[in-house]
Amino acid sequence: MLASSSVYRRALLDRFGLEFEVVSPEVDEQARPGELPGDTARRLALAKSEAVAQQFPDAVIIGSDQVACCEGLRLDKPLLASRAEEALLAVRGKSIDFHTALCVFDSGSGKRLQHTDLTRVQMRADLDPASIRRYVELDRPLDCAGSARIESLGVALLERCQSDDPTALVGLPLIALARLLRDVGIDPLQPAPRPPA
Repeated sequence: MLASSSVYRRALLDRFGLEFEVVSPEVDEQARPGELPGDTARRLALAKSEAVAQQFPDAVIIGSDQVACCEGLRLDKPLLASRAEEALLAVRGKSIDFHTALCVFDSGSGKRLQHTDLTRVQMRADLDPASIRRYVELDRPLDCAGSARIESLGVALLERCQSDDPTALVGLPLIALARLLRDVGIDPLQPAPRPPA
């Protein structure tokens, strides 16, 4: 079960070929005062999986959250094209850290497994306002932390990207997820057992 309303996370989880349901966790995603970005992401990934576990007491639930920051400032989802353009202009030539946290919660056993991935992207310094405006018009990254979609045209905004898992930047680190799912008895490479006749 995926505790997320993100279409990006749903598309990533589809890669495993597993049957799953999607449930919006209805969790307040505000950072706490003084909370570090990685801590926020970890807390929210756990909170999302626990919120859905209350509705499904015998399920394996996947929660994930991502927090982006540049030079100590959090980069939230812009929601408006004008804000996306402003954000991208502000980070030209700078490095952005994306903290992507994952929690696999087996609500039947109470087992909680967590992982956090750090992806660092270096934005191009030569981006001009017209190119940024065109990018925002074409890709519409209004629901993306950092105002860019790496899986789409947003890759053209980057100088380089450093990550142990290329899917983490999109919002769900699949390498770690495969490992955590195996730890609770679900292997994407093995067929699901058939229910008794």
